[in-house]
Amino acid sequence: MMVLDGCFMLELFRDVAEGFKKLGYPRNDPVFAMRGSMHSIQRDMIMLENQLPFFVLDRLLGLQFNNSGQKGLLAQLALIFFDPLMPSPLTKSDRITLELSLGSAAIFDPLPDQGGLHCLDVFRKSLLRSGPKPVPGYWTKRRSNANRVADKRRQQLIHCVTELREAGIKLRKRKTDRFWDVKFEKGILRVPRLLIHDGTKSLFLNLIALEQCHIHCGNEITSFVIFMDNLINSPEDVAYLHYCGIMEHWLGSDADVADLFNQLCQEVVFDINDSYLSQLSEDVNHYYNHKWNTWRASLKHNYFSNPWAIVSLFAAVVLLLLTFTQAFFGVYAYYRPRS
Repeated sequence: MMVLDGCFMLELFRDVAEGFKKLGYPRNDPVFAMRGSMHSIQRDMIMLENQLPFFVLDRLLGLQFNNSGQKGLLAQLALIFFDPLMPSPLTKSDRITLELSLGSAAIFDPLPDQGGLHCLDVFRKSLLRSGPKPVPGYWTKRRSNANRVADKRRQQLIHCVTELREAGIKLRKRKTDRFWDVKFEKGILRVPRLLIHDGTKSLFLNLIALEQCHIHCGNEITSFVIFMDNLINSPEDVAYLHYCGIMEHWLGSDADVADLFNQLCQEVVFDINDSYLSQLSEDVNHYYNHKWNTWRASLKHNYFSNPWAIVSLFAAVVLLLLTFTQAFFGVYAYYRPRS
């Protein structure tokens, strides 16, 4: 069964990379010519319960090319096949900017010298390339289950978008293809662009399941999803993220996106101290708890949000100064009348 499924997967990989015509399939082939069903096949093949051992696929590919020593080719084919599922595609302008600043080699690393357990593991590694270092597995697994209860209060990394805005924290889009690479500096939270489509929920659920089940996996994807779950509490939060260019979705409404993130991490075992975003969240919460930042944001929102509010404030200040001046001269004339 694994040989049959493995051969089918390899044909799909090569079909997407090279084209079904080059492989000798006719235009009316009932499987490989059905381009509309490819997205459903990709979503099905990325599921954790449908994974084949990577060494089986690698051995079959070696037999197919009569070269058992090839390295990285299977990973390249798999990543090309699953590329439409990437949660953070760059726009053309952002990609040009990033290539100029980092060099084209830093944009896409097809893992040429790395293997993996299976396609889902390789896909996860490609998402986290040059990413946060995973926490050692023995430290994570030896912790008491009592300290890692799936309690929503213990999963609160950060406040929601609405509350952050009230505290004067600004949200900006970060130009990178690494969706997990969140930064915070000088009151600005920079989050990479995230694309939400009908396959996003299945993708994140399977990545979280892999991190929960495999002892040598970190929890980077889980940490990011819980971070986004904390950021999004309502459709208004989603709407503002969309306004900032951080989030784009192909779902029915902003409420659907909010429900998606609020349901992703239910019953997930997670410790907020065992997260690569713990320090960033601490910095954001420290800024949030500073009262002066809240007062300044409230002043800006209430009196400097539009030109008419600024004009009204200026007129009120001028009127107050004139009233104060009139009162001053009235008191001054009372105590020092003219001779």
